[in-house]
Formats: sequence, structure tokens, C-alpha cells
Amino acid sequence: MYQPHFGLAESPFSLTPDIDFVYRAAHHQAALNVLLVALAGHEGFVKVTGEVGTGKTLMCRHLLALLPADVVSVYLLNPRLSPCELFHAIGAELGLALPAEAGEHALCRRLEAELLGLATEDRRVVLCIDEAQALPLESLEALRLLSNLETGKRKLIQIVLFGQDELDGMLAGARIRSLASRIAFSARLRGMDLGDLRRYLQHRMAVAGWRGPAVFSGAACGLLWLASRGVPRLANILAHKSLLLAYGRGLHRVGWREAWGAVCDGTGLRWWGGWQGAGS
Repeated sequence: MYQPHFGLAESPFSLTPDIDFVYRAAHHQAALNVLLVALAGHEGFVKVTGEVGTGKTLMCRHLLALLPADVVSVYLLNPRLSPCELFHAIGAELGLALPAEAGEHALCRRLEAELLGLATEDRRVVLCIDEAQALPLESLEALRLLSNLETGKRKLIQIVLFGQDELDGMLAGARIRSLASRIAFSARLRGMDLGDLRRYLQHRMAVAGWRGPAVFSGAACGLLWLASRGVPRLANILAHKSLLLAYGRGLHRVGWREAWGAVCDGTGLRWWGGWQGAGS
């Protein structure tokens, strides 16, 4: 609605994880560097955690886009799967037609054969699992068994787990402590500081097509930072509402008044101690 008013080609604050809008805040870049170093070093398991809305899915997709051409990538978005369903999903991503009636052991052996074939072609396989906290414990154990597959020099498959903080609690449990012990590299995403949030808002507006001065005033940025705690998803929701209010008033700048109106617009946010409710 407000895009023509601001001369934008697309929505700057869509909740869809679009890598064209990636903003490399310092701690996000540090987490991405951890992933790239771990994968280059042929580590079997890597983990990224963070609360809802901190950008895990966007980082996952960004990582997949950065992988070199010799890497075969496998991306699982909905991992609430039994071990057999998990192996079928991985096989489908690799282009395999696995027998529907096959048991867990047979499926694992078929995947092993495919992974060995790719290794002989000097191709690595990287499996990225989003929302990994939804994995049943049995399926996490199946992943550990799959990660056992290796040549004399490297793992046949590398696994990156992206999950909410509950994933850390799962990995701390006694049932899968052997998997947790294999995670040599991990990173945690958090909210942006005020400076990064200000640059984040400017960056997304510029990518969407804005060519004028900063749209969000310093006071507006400060209020949106307090309300969102620097969490990208919450910041997107509030920035979008702020632009709507500015558009409705015929303005091309978001001031404190528009930001406050966005914060108070039925989101259920509570003052101090961290604004909560929208998207949590």
C-alpha cells in the first residue's frame, strides 16, 4: 500500500526470509563465520540457536547460497519426522527413490551408498535442518548414526542444526549426550544493538528501493529498538506498521509519533524488561 508513496519496488519489511535483504550485523556475521569455518574443516555437527525471530531461517538460507559448487546441499524445513521419515526426506532431497516399505537400517545403508558415490566424485554433502528443536529424540539419534558414515579422511555428511533455545535443553539430556559431545562448533543469535538496528532499517529500505535520506528518525529507531529488543522479526513488524502510519499522514519520514503508534497498535507488547507479544 505505501510502496509507491516511498518509491519502493517491494516491501522492505516482509517476514519472508529473503537473502536479498540480509544485513550482516556484527554478531550475525560472527555466527556465519563459525558455520563456514566448521564446514570447511569437515566438522560433522554444527549448531545455531536463538530465540524466535532472531534470523535463524534467513541465516540458514544465506549459508546455503554461500556454499561452493562442489557441495550438495540438503535443506529440511519441517523436521517433525520419525527416523524412517527423516531418511526418506533426505533421500528425496538427494534425488533418490527409496522404497516406502524399507526399514531404518535399509534406508541408512541406501543413503550410505549414495553418500559414498558422491564422495568418490569429491563432492561434500551438507544437511541443514531448520526448526531442529522439533526433531523427535529418536530422529536426533538417527542423525548421529548417519553422521558416523565417513571415509578415511572426512565425514560423508555434515549436519547443521538451526533451532530455538529448546534445542540446547534437548541436547543436554542423557538420551542423546553422545550427539551433543560431537558438536564442536556452535553459535547463538541474539537481538541487534541500537546502532545495528538503525543501520538494519536503512539497509532494508535501500534494498527495497528508497533513495532519500534516512526514513526513520533517531527517536523512532530508539523506540523501535526498545520495543523489539533488536529482534529482527519484531523490528520488521513494527517498522512496517510505522510506515503505514506515516503513509496515512502523508509523511515521508517516521518520527517518534508514528513509531509509538506502531508499538501501541494492538500488539500486546509490555513495557520494560523486554517488549513481548508480537511474534513471540
